[in-house]
Amino acid sequence: MPTSTVEQYIKTIYLQFERLNRELLPMKQLADAMEVTPGTATSMVKHLSGLDLVRYLPRKGVRLTDRGSSLALKMVRRHRLIETFLEQTLGYDWGEVHQDAEQLEHAVSDKFIHRIDAFLGFPDTDPHGDPIPSEAGDIEAGDTVELNQCPPGSLIAICRVDNSDPDFLSMMKRHLVVPGEQFLLTECNETGGTLTLRHTDTGQCCTIGIELGGRIQVSSVSLHATP
Repeated sequence: MPTSTVEQYIKTIYLQFERLNRELLPMKQLADAMEVTPGTATSMVKHLSGLDLVRYLPRKGVRLTDRGSSLALKMVRRHRLIETFLEQTLGYDWGEVHQDAEQLEHAVSDKFIHRIDAFLGFPDTDPHGDPIPSEAGDIEAGDTVELNQCPPGSLIAICRVDNSDPDFLSMMKRHLVVPGEQFLLTECNETGGTLTLRHTDTGQCCTIGIELGGRIQVSSVSLHATP
């Protein structure tokens, strides 16, 4: 049975690949994501390679094997279902669920996860809009783009919001920038480095940094709509 450290590394590698479209994950990026030194990350990746969970190419990077991908999807499924349970059933704020889910995902049984899934009605996504893998390991990523890649005048629906920063999540929730809500991208000020959104129902406007727009995945309801 994999240790919690092994599980965390495998899940982290998967999540980094989920955000990037690359052949290999650079070791420095993995070390940064795990908040360890490059040497520590390299030692662990060599161990994971011995377990046939990753393929490691020295000085180039790492990628998951089929066995590693199966374990990663299992852990992602656990994490996202627990996050959903904490928010929908226990009343957690969506900015609070990540840390506790990180702890619980290594401690609960497969039976417990199956029961949570059934209790929640087999949800497709977690509170942040991230897709939840099925019990068979299937996952629907959806067709989305980063908000800061959309042109002004785009009518967009919020699909996914990066969950790594509780303060960022609190700010997004305060402005209704949550999965399912629709906005008109009214302005992209490259000089000022800001994006301005107007909620289609409430008319409420919010302005965020263009860089932060890269942490929000959206789908296009319509492009170049009339403001």
